[in-house]
Amino acid sequence: MGKIKIILNPISGMGNGAKQLPVIRDIFDQSGINYDISITEKVWDAALFAEEAAISGYSGVVAAGGDGTCNEVINGLMKVSSQVAKLPVFGVLPIGRGNDFAYGAGVPADVSHAAENIIKENVSPLDVGSIVGGDYPEGRYFGNGIGIGFDTLVGLEAAKLKFIHGPVTYIWGAIVTLFKYPKAPSLRVTYNGETYNVESSQVSILNGSRMGGTFFMAPEGRVDDGVFDLCMPVEHISRIKMVKLMIQYTKGTQSENPVVTMARSLKYEVEAVTGSLICHADGETICTDGKNLKIECIPGALCIYSGGMHTRAVSEANDQGGINN
Repeated sequence: MGKIKIILNPISGMGNGAKQLPVIRDIFDQSGINYDISITEKVWDAALFAEEAAISGYSGVVAAGGDGTCNEVINGLMKVSSQVAKLPVFGVLPIGRGNDFAYGAGVPADVSHAAENIIKENVSPLDVGSIVGGDYPEGRYFGNGIGIGFDTLVGLEAAKLKFIHGPVTYIWGAIVTLFKYPKAPSLRVTYNGETYNVESSQVSILNGSRMGGTFFMAPEGRVDDGVFDLCMPVEHISRIKMVKLMIQYTKGTQSENPVVTMARSLKYEVEAVTGSLICHADGETICTDGKNLKIECIPGALCIYSGGMHTRAVSEANDQGGINN
C-alpha cells in the first residue's frame, strides 16, 4: 500500500469529526500505514484536497465525515480522472449525521471497523453519478443519490436543526415539509428510452439505497450494479397519503403503493413542464428553480475500501410482482 490521505471534516456530525480525530490517528498510527491527515476549514476544501492527493500519487483518499464530505471527495477525484493514470481508492470513515452513502456502499458504521477495510485493502467497484443542469451546467458528481422536490425540501428543513443529531432531523424535516406541502409540478421524465408525463412531488434517483438516515428509497439499490434506481409517485397525492408513503419508505415497501413507480436505468432526464425543480445531490443543493436535469450513471468510475454492499430483504410484494415499470 502506498500513502493514504485522510480528509477530515471537524464539524461533521455536529462536531463529531473533531472528537474522532484522536481516535482516527490512534487507529492508523497502530496500523503502520503511511498516511497523513488534512482538515477542512470551509466548503469545498475536501474536493481540493482530494484533487491534490490524486495528482500527487496517493494510493487512497479517505473521507472522514458525512455524506457532504464524501460528495466533495468524489467530486475532487472525478475532476482529475482524466489527468492521472490511476485514481486513488476512495475510502470512508463515517462520522456524519446521516451516513447514507457509507451505508449503501457497505462501509461499517463503526469507525474502527470501517478503518479495517482500508488497512486490509478490501476494495470493491463503485459507480458514480453525474448530474448536469440547474446551477451547475458544467455538471456535478454524486455517490449516493439525488432528490427532486420533497426530498430536497426535507433536507433543507433538516439542515436548520443545529442541536439535534441523526435521522430524527430528517423525520422532523419531513413533518415540516408536509405542513407546507406545495402542489406537485408537472414533469416530463425520461428513462430507458421512454418519456412519461407525471405530476410528482418527489423524484428520487439513487446509486445507494437510503436517504435521510431512515428512508429506503431504493431498497434493492447497489452502488456497483451499473444502474440507478428510480422512486417516484406519478400523481399528486394528499398529505395523509404522503404520510403513509413515508412510513413505507422507512420499510422499503413503497413498491406496494399503486401511485409509486420504481425502475432502473443508466440515464434519466427530468424536465419541469410547469413549475420548477428543486434538487439536491448527496445533500448539496443543485438548484432551487431548475428546468431540466440530466442524470447518468458512470459504472465502476471509482474503487472503494468496502467489505461488500449492504442488501435488504425484498418485500413480499416485490417477490410477487417485481419492480413497477
